[in-house]
Amino acid sequence: MPNSILTIDQKQLLLQIQKEIENGLPGVDAQNKFSPITTESKYRSAPDDHKKACVMGLIYPEGNELRMAFIERTFSHPDDKHGGQISFPGGKLEEDDDTYLIGALREVEEEIGIPPEQISVLGQLTDLYVFASNFMVYPFVGYMEHAPSFVPQESEVASIVSFPIDRLLEADIIDTKDLKVRNHMLKDVPYYKLNQHVLWGATAMITSEIVELVNRAKGLV
Repeated sequence: MPNSILTIDQKQLLLQIQKEIENGLPGVDAQNKFSPITTESKYRSAPDDHKKACVMGLIYPEGNELRMAFIERTFSHPDDKHGGQISFPGGKLEEDDDTYLIGALREVEEEIGIPPEQISVLGQLTDLYVFASNFMVYPFVGYMEHAPSFVPQESEVASIVSFPIDRLLEADIIDTKDLKVRNHMLKDVPYYKLNQHVLWGATAMITSEIVELVNRAKGLV
């Protein structure tokens, strides 16, 4: 595929994102723009028996643009309360994971087949508590120098959703809708329109912080 290696300008943008992370995260203000409920505080306080999960927003070049990898989760696990939803590659922190970052990189390799040595980590984002599944989520953002060869884990990943970073910055990609989640109807849920996919909830909240960092890096805010 032509131009599937980072250009100098793309690399400079990514390094500027890293600087913005070091200067201070957008944090809960950016995340709360996509909170599906009005009680945003529910995403901030976890009970003592909460579990821990680590996810990775992975950026890479494809063609002449930067893209981010999302996954469409399978319905194969009855206990997975997020089956069928769009998320970042990631999952539960294991006892052998010495750090949250190690857990995130391990999950990326398991779910989409990208080994840790191919990923440069830009930094850690703002954590948030997903009360529906009792997970405190620790997000990271990283990039690859070249277009990846994905190997989806069939038991976990129904499909990989590759989406242009610049498209995430455009206002017309954002909308609201009523969503039925299990036995509950959520009203006016903000979401990103990823072509035919609906990106909402905790993943949209994390994406919103990444979008804010990209806007800062581009000097748009």
